[in-house]
Amino acid sequence: MTKRIAFQGEPGAYSDQACREARPDMEPLPCRNFEDAIEAVRTGVAELAMLPVENSTYGRVADIHRLLPQSGLRIVDEAFVRVHISLMALPGVQIEEIRRVRAHLVLLPQAQSFLSQYGIKGEAAADSAGAAADLAASGARDEGVLASDLAADLHGLHILARHIEDHAHNTTRFLIMGREPDLTRRGRHGMMTTFVFQVRNIPAALYKAMGGFATNGVNMTKLESYMVGGSFTATQFYADIEGHPDDPAVDRALEELDYFTDMLEILGVYPRDPRRD
Repeated sequence: MTKRIAFQGEPGAYSDQACREARPDMEPLPCRNFEDAIEAVRTGVAELAMLPVENSTYGRVADIHRLLPQSGLRIVDEAFVRVHISLMALPGVQIEEIRRVRAHLVLLPQAQSFLSQYGIKGEAAADSAGAAADLAASGARDEGVLASDLAADLHGLHILARHIEDHAHNTTRFLIMGREPDLTRRGRHGMMTTFVFQVRNIPAALYKAMGGFATNGVNMTKLESYMVGGSFTATQFYADIEGHPDDPAVDRALEELDYFTDMLEILGVYPRDPRRD
């Protein structure tokens, strides 16, 4: 029986592309939202979930940092997908015929220079791959879609222009989530550890908590804060560091962090992707 990896979106979404690239031996399982993708893993419908966390152009993916600690899942890998945006339309349609394009709200500004060049109006859609499916069904000759090449292939659309994104670095980082952690692995390019914490309500608590990483030479690649429970005073932090909790330096840094926190939870220990460099 083929194992499945769940993702949010329609077939042909960039998350679908990430699943096919990172786990070619698994069947991608489209889900309505992030919660459904997480639930598919929790209930055993899928083995893994592919969740986007940040984009090099757009920034953090909304709600993901809130969902991860509540998911009950653990990060087992990370994956980076180069986001190439293509303009697609019905077969036989020329670019001069396109009056408007539909795409996810995040994609539209990433291809604004190209759209302005051709005088094409952008219209937000809930899902770019879903917009591709809608276009294939509608038969509209004056409409295009901004999406992945995979979406065009799956829905029988013709690609009028490839790689029209404004920024050549446009990349999305995904986390691959599973039910059980695996702390035995050691990646060829090093390891990453992701955790969330809340600092104690004492002066300079965050400054003191971070000191252990500096003094022990542990590289922190990400630190973000966000509210919890709708409170302006309750702040939770999300962090990525290089290394494994069993590494002496990381162990000392986490021990010092624990002293200044009310809550500390490791969300995953996983191989470092070489595309970070």
